[in-house]
Amino acid sequence: MSNNILIVDDAAFMRMMIKDILVKNGFNVVGEAPDGAVAVEKYKELQPDLVTMDITMPEKDGIEALKEIRAINPDAKIIMCSAMGQQAMVIDAIQSGAKDFIVKPFQADRVIEAIQKALS
Repeated sequence: MSNNILIVDDAAFMRMMIKDILVKNGFNVVGEAPDGAVAVEKYKELQPDLVTMDITMPEKDGIEALKEIRAINPDAKIIMCSAMGQQAMVIDAIQSGAKDFIVKPFQADRVIEAIQKALS
């Protein structure tokens, strides 16, 4: 059973990095989004098992998108991705329903651990 994952990050390079980690570990990347507004639309369309969500993005940030997705589906599993030094935003995200967070630059084992934990 492969889990369907939506990757959300405004940096194409970051999306590529996380997609590479996921695909190598048997996950199915069903879509990508460059910002929170597109993420919400793609979530409705694709209904992935899990979303990796960057916090800082143009248009709509990851925390706003997280709240909107959780309004659509209170059981949505979302893992936030953040750069160092965004602790306050990470706390806000967890309080808003994020399952976990991973720090950039991504470490493959930490990404997989967070995803497996969120999906179990």
